[in-house]
Amino acid sequence: MTSSAPRSEQSAPTANAMRRALRRARDGVALDVAEAAVLLRARGADLEDLCASAARVRDAGLEAAGRPGVITYSKSVFIPLTRLCRDKCHYCTFATVPGKLRRAGHGMFMSPDEVLAIARRGAELGCKEALITLGDKPEERWPEAREWLEAEGYDDTIAYVRAISIRILEETGLLPHLNPGIMTWTDFQRLKPVSPSMGLMLETTATRLWSEPGGPHYGSPDKEPAVRLRHLEDAGRSSVPLTSGLLLGIGETYEERAESLFALRRVSRAYHGIQELILQNFRAKPDTAMRGMPDAELDELVATVAVARHIMGPSACLQAPPNLVDDEYARLIGAGIDDWGGVSPITPDHVNPERPWPQIEELAERSAAAGFSLRERLCVYPEFIQRGEPWLDPRLLPHVRALADPETGLAREDAVVEGRPWQEPEEVFVPSGRTELHRTIDTEGRTADRRDDFDEVYGDWEALREAAAPGMVPERIDADVRQALKQAADDPTRLTDPEALALLHADGPALDALCRIADDLRRDVVGDDVTYIVTRNINFTNVCYTGCRFCAFAQRRTDADAFTLSLEQVADRAQQAWDVGAVEVCMQGGIHPDLPGTAYFDIARAVKERVPGMHVHAFSPMEVVNGATRTGLSIREWLTAAKEVGLDSIPGTAAEILDDEVRWVLTKGKLPTATWVEVVKTAHELGIRSSSTMMYGHVDQPRHWLGHLRLLAEIQRETGGFTEFVTLPFIHTNAPVYLAGIARPGPTTRDNRAVTAMARLLLHPHIPNIQTSWVKLGTEGAAEMLRSGANDLGGTLMEETISRMAGSSYGSYRSIRDLVAIAETAGRPARARTTLYGEVPRERQEAALTSDGHLPELLPVLGND
Repeated sequence: MTSSAPRSEQSAPTANAMRRALRRARDGVALDVAEAAVLLRARGADLEDLCASAARVRDAGLEAAGRPGVITYSKSVFIPLTRLCRDKCHYCTFATVPGKLRRAGHGMFMSPDEVLAIARRGAELGCKEALITLGDKPEERWPEAREWLEAEGYDDTIAYVRAISIRILEETGLLPHLNPGIMTWTDFQRLKPVSPSMGLMLETTATRLWSEPGGPHYGSPDKEPAVRLRHLEDAGRSSVPLTSGLLLGIGETYEERAESLFALRRVSRAYHGIQELILQNFRAKPDTAMRGMPDAELDELVATVAVARHIMGPSACLQAPPNLVDDEYARLIGAGIDDWGGVSPITPDHVNPERPWPQIEELAERSAAAGFSLRERLCVYPEFIQRGEPWLDPRLLPHVRALADPETGLAREDAVVEGRPWQEPEEVFVPSGRTELHRTIDTEGRTADRRDDFDEVYGDWEALREAAAPGMVPERIDADVRQALKQAADDPTRLTDPEALALLHADGPALDALCRIADDLRRDVVGDDVTYIVTRNINFTNVCYTGCRFCAFAQRRTDADAFTLSLEQVADRAQQAWDVGAVEVCMQGGIHPDLPGTAYFDIARAVKERVPGMHVHAFSPMEVVNGATRTGLSIREWLTAAKEVGLDSIPGTAAEILDDEVRWVLTKGKLPTATWVEVVKTAHELGIRSSSTMMYGHVDQPRHWLGHLRLLAEIQRETGGFTEFVTLPFIHTNAPVYLAGIARPGPTTRDNRAVTAMARLLLHPHIPNIQTSWVKLGTEGAAEMLRSGANDLGGTLMEETISRMAGSSYGSYRSIRDLVAIAETAGRPARARTTLYGEVPRERQEAALTSDGHLPELLPVLGND
């Protein structure tokens, strides 16, 4: 590779094409990729025209944001936590090898003392940002990095980043802005509580620059564009304010550069989480493979800034590093930037050490000469400070508010930069809101059918509609249904995927035959008894900021229907349930930002202390991950601790559809499939059994159901930990994704019968118990599923708010007589069971029969003072 100028896949644009693209930019018409690629080649008078229109767009955005004529920067220190990296970028001088570090007298990582010395010096000089930059996953390439982490007591680099960030917050008051490279969804959950913002440069979406020998990213696994885009999306799903951007002039074409900008716009539109874009021009460095390539010309950078402004729009924040542009500050301001990035009075730019930062006073003078006043911001942009939750973790809010102007969200010039405690909110379990919602949901109902932040909290609905469209296209079925039915009757374990898919689409007489086959198999495997459990649901809070688009249960803490129970109220509910014969409490709640990761331990302990004999079936995989990441424990460590304080089993909820194509339409911030699987497998390995579930009938298709059921069977073959499979038909009435016109209105009766029957066949012989949901289907619907392969009715519940908030009309509880009647409607006997499908002790049976398994109507909700 010999040139950093973009290669053109076509001839230079015609004068007519340039005039047309410039006119569309001037008129504010949305550009497409081809027009953007044309404008990236604007030079001379054309470039001046492009910059003038881009500057007008920028100025309109600053006016709307309440800071006209302001250009910002962040006063920071640059902390290179480690220069070891598993990637081999051909232009990089930041990354090095262990031997060079040893010869220079450095450790594999900076020590806490070294980090804190820089941070304290920065605090003394009024810096407010600690920019922590490091190589990608160094322990996966360098044994020396792994040995250092192990010797210091850290499981991985992310654990050290988290620990040092807490110390920076507590001991210096600087706000960590983290650039640890590619992270998983779980990594974001681990670091979000300790950092108000993070960063990852997209650099380019040109895959060939990564995949082809000689390319600048060849041999660097973390530079694959698809991986980096997934990182950006996971940040958005996790509500992490993220800095990203492009590296210009590393061999990409103009078309590829334009495509990269549109990829960034797509992510920004979908999640509203990209806080700024850095547009950085390539500078060749000695002792690198690309040392002979010419630097990206200033015109390239200026044109790209202007095009980016047009593509990203007036509200975007665009940055160009001032130390990489010589003295051409005015040209960049004229092209549409509104930020100079981090500028440090004490540390060099370790990525571009040959290019010193300008003095802040000089930057202010140059900005003023271009008609702009220079204002300091924090590492997290004002918009996200003003948004508050869920973008800023409650543990960070005191640190951010101490440094931010409450009116503008910019940095307070008079702020004292000093360490403050990083701790969980006090008084977590304070009863608040509609703590009686489990009763009044059936009488008074919910306050409104949707939250008033409906248009913002779930991401961009139009972008979501585009993302959902491919997955909702029905597939062609080529397999013979009659042959598939024959195979199902002979040996369902040998059904091929095409045959199973054909049966999942079955209707009419074929569906009737399928259900008969499934029901016959049910009889052979578990007999005729319909089982049920006397249980009570306890939803300890519905405050949640995860942003699941199918969920009508989640509320903000200030919403009229929000509630949080105290520990005493949770224990009171468990005691009430025990008194009327319950053998189990099922406890789940929203991902409340104030709840520490240990709160779940407190809940389980409170129940066990009050009612030692009660089986605690609690905490979905999402809650498990939330608890683990908030405490800094691994999933295994957290589950082990939960088991020690009384957790007996976990619900296999939060599964929805175990296919990320569907999950990322259904939910903004819930855990991905791989993490759900990790939690469930880990629980099973620890002897904590779980149910398994599937929510269907929204933006999914039968092919997704098949994949989901196959995955559950695979897990069960490996662990044997699932107690049952629960069908969960989608309740659409108040679901945001339905109200937005994206999801269909729940499954049809045909869908319900096919899913129940195929669950029986595809999970055989691994999961023998198939549960149907009376809450979602009602009496007749549940009875029909009992004739289609199901053998279990679930529980009495006693209270139920999740489905009722979504719009289910089938009530919040069923008595034992009610459940027996459903079984009789299907022509079958009924009997009680325990969580693990064992026999219920006689004393429990008698207590349940005396009360008929539900709370007396006038029994008060205790502890609700």
